[in-house]
Amino acid sequence: MKIHLNQIPAEGLHVEGEESSKALDLHDLHAASIQPVSDIRYALDIGLSEGGLFATGTVGVDLELECVACLERFRYPLEVAEFACQIELTGAESVDLTGLVREDILLALPPHPHCDWNGERVCQSAVLRAKAEAATDSRTATDQTENKRRVWGALDQLKINQTN
Repeated sequence: MKIHLNQIPAEGLHVEGEESSKALDLHDLHAASIQPVSDIRYALDIGLSEGGLFATGTVGVDLELECVACLERFRYPLEVAEFACQIELTGAESVDLTGLVREDILLALPPHPHCDWNGERVCQSAVLRAKAEAATDSRTATDQTENKRRVWGALDQLKINQTN
């Protein structure tokens, strides 16, 4: 995502487009659990100020992630709505924003992705966990009732002589 400095007018420049998701270089990061399924989208406002270049806007990419609970794969549209960067100019004709865009996208990845993140589906792991908890709660209630009967039953059989 290279920006040619000579093409930026004094009032700034708005750029929109797509860049190959290969720029994310995800082969080092849990390659099996994170896969891009679209190109990187960007809409940036770029300007020059006092020896530096600034860029603000949005960047995003659609990913396929693996749920940490049920291990099902699901689609996750990642968007960095408030992308912002400032780069000091070194005299080169162009500036490459690819590394900064990649960094912000990687920082926005969910640390523990769940397939039910938006409520459109129900994680099978959550369903199984709820069934197990319900069965445990039912057994616990039955066990508590049985314990009360046993304790009070023994006390009911006590013969206490009361003398006045």
